[in-house]
Amino acid sequence: MDIFAVIGLFFGMTMILIGQAMEGGNLGQLLQITAAFIVLGGTTGAVILSFPHKTLISAIKMLKNVFMPPKSDFNALITEIGGFATKARKEGIISLEKEAYNASDSLLTLGLGAVADGTDPALVREMMENQIEQLENYVNNAAKVFESFGGYSPTLGIIGAVMGLIQVMQNLSDPSKLGAGIAVAFVATIYGLFAANLVMIPISTRIKFIYQGVFLYKNMILEGVLSIQAGESPVLIERKLRSFILEDNKEEKANG
Repeated sequence: MDIFAVIGLFFGMTMILIGQAMEGGNLGQLLQITAAFIVLGGTTGAVILSFPHKTLISAIKMLKNVFMPPKSDFNALITEIGGFATKARKEGIISLEKEAYNASDSLLTLGLGAVADGTDPALVREMMENQIEQLENYVNNAAKVFESFGGYSPTLGIIGAVMGLIQVMQNLSDPSKLGAGIAVAFVATIYGLFAANLVMIPISTRIKFIYQGVFLYKNMILEGVLSIQAGESPVLIERKLRSFILEDNKEEKANG
């Protein structure tokens, strides 16, 4: 688990509550069921309307990666591809056919299998790039779900505020009912801004950032497979792959 993601979420929430307490308020003042129904319920409905159910399910599944991001061991990948290159040079490309099924990544299995079958290099590249593109679309669509939630929620907060003010205007003759309407108006706005700027938009940003490393990992696999097919030396292939990663990633496992 990425502890900093958890710290970031709870730190932001804690600072808001501390600020509320410093102004003489309390947690109960921020708990408004009506406002929560308007903002969270309305925003959820808008998001469900915006995306097909498969994309929504993908986004929910992606949530776990926010706190437990996939790990990409670049050094292990370079060593693995170097081993495949050595075997191909000693025993021929066809020897990779069985080895492909033991590869650590499905893209590597696809590429090595295609190479062992004698597939044209251009077609191998196309097949692998298509799989990478599918992953990119999957990730980007999941991120858009949270981004859209963050875009809709402030607007729903305004709707909640307007509804609260309408209640206030209708009960001007009864001061005892004014407080509830005013509370809904202000708390709904807070809920909308809170959901957008402290939760949903950061989640969307984090998903995109996490998968930058995954896409780099996949592109290293693509380059490695094509280099093996081209008959390049294992040493040259390893050097080429190391040029993909930063110095501070060479000695450690990097999170995707």
